[in-house]
Amino acid sequence: MQELKIGGKIIGHDFPPFIVAEMSGNHNQSLERALTIVDAAADSGAHALKIQTYTPDTMTLDLDEEQFRIDDAGSLWKGNSLYKLYQEAYTPWEWHQAIFNRCRAKGIIGFSTPFDITAVDFLESLDVPCYKVASFENTDIPLIRKIASTGKPMIISTGMATIAELDETIREARQAGCHDIVLLKCTSSYPATPEHSHLRTIPHMRDLFGIEVGLSDHTLGIGAAVASVSLGARLIEKHFTLSRDDGGVDAAFSLEPAEMHSLVIETERAWQALGEIHYGVTSAEKRSLQFRRSLYIVKDMRAGDRFSCDNVREIRPGFGLAPKYHDVVMGKKVARDAKRGTPLDWELVG
Repeated sequence: MQELKIGGKIIGHDFPPFIVAEMSGNHNQSLERALTIVDAAADSGAHALKIQTYTPDTMTLDLDEEQFRIDDAGSLWKGNSLYKLYQEAYTPWEWHQAIFNRCRAKGIIGFSTPFDITAVDFLESLDVPCYKVASFENTDIPLIRKIASTGKPMIISTGMATIAELDETIREARQAGCHDIVLLKCTSSYPATPEHSHLRTIPHMRDLFGIEVGLSDHTLGIGAAVASVSLGARLIEKHFTLSRDDGGVDAAFSLEPAEMHSLVIETERAWQALGEIHYGVTSAEKRSLQFRRSLYIVKDMRAGDRFSCDNVREIRPGFGLAPKYHDVVMGKKVARDAKRGTPLDWELVG
């Protein structure tokens, strides 16, 4: 599996998970809040902060007809027209430079999701280090080709995509010039539920396409994200806000700073815990060997006395013969005087 770099950070099997804080529309149309979110993401330990690059007019039409409204009873945005939702959520393009500058100042990587070709051109003018493709755009082949033509790494969410669709997207991206691709398992519901996350897809996807994989996680909390690391996820994206109580289009399924910090810590612990296939004593366990059970003399014995269950027991520590020799020594004579608390060894067995 080929490792890849994003803004100097390596994503791969031998490196801790790369954590992306997704601002989305949680800036609530305040640049000051957006910059504070950058600060909080950096302080929480996230490696990158991602925004979204579109305008309401590049996303949809200013119509309130039924097909342009969100009527799903389970949606956080039920009753909104698409245009009004994007008006509320979009990040003004004139903010992008300030946000990316703040990311650099705070030592984290700033990048974005472009939703159309004009957004790619704009982001290229800002020299972003990589691109994210949203689940709803992962079959937009003209957009895929445009992003791939920059030659920069692509992070592609796979929500709703079939294997055939992903295969086409990856082939088109590679043919257009992109060879550094990360696929993110994603469930495109907001919020998503654990039972619909299907994390076992992660290693299958990695083996199927031969590229690094991760998780774009819309579930509540950090449990799914931590679990994904054990299945091979090496990039994790979670929506991020200063406080869910402040509201915002994505606030309900976004992490707060303390939770993001926990995500960073716990995913790295999960990655460290994977280790390698290993049996036997580790270097950390060597001192613990002494606390295994072993055979000890538990009553004072005179030379010639016979070993019995009355004077020999399996106890801790482990400096005597292994317990498996219990039946071998029973009935044999002790070779010399031995006091209570003496570890039994072969030199004592007559």
